[in-house]
Amino acid sequence: MEVILREDIDKLGTRGQMVKVASGYARNFLLPRKMAVAANESNKKIVEQERQAHLRKDAKVQTEAQDLAKLMSAVEITIKQKAGENDHLFGSVTSADIAAALEKQGYTIDRKKVQLDEPIKQLGDFKVAVRLHREVSVEIPVHVVKED
Repeated sequence: MEVILREDIDKLGTRGQMVKVASGYARNFLLPRKMAVAANESNKKIVEQERQAHLRKDAKVQTEAQDLAKLMSAVEITIKQKAGENDHLFGSVTSADIAAALEKQGYTIDRKKVQLDEPIKQLGDFKVAVRLHREVSVEIPVHVVKED
């Protein structure tokens, strides 16, 4: 079945793209969640208008993200944690901890935008990527120090 995507879907396509999918996938998942519409002429025109509006909005959001990235490039975060022998932390530093530390400095960032492969479990200096937009990310130095 051919459908036109109304939003970006990982491993399937981008907004406004016409893709072929299994009819069950379209009928049971994409169409009820309004992630796609059936590919016919009237829907193509509507989706094209939506796509143009989305591109304008996305360009504005991307420029805002680039401006925020310039501001955040000077930010450094220091997190104090209890640590035992061999500089091993009793807990771990997660993306939520980093987002909270950024919020204390005046940057409201969702924890899901903090790209941390696995929690930090050692004392030391780390570079953590924050993805502000799909094409804009900034690396922030994170210093994990021993709590007194």
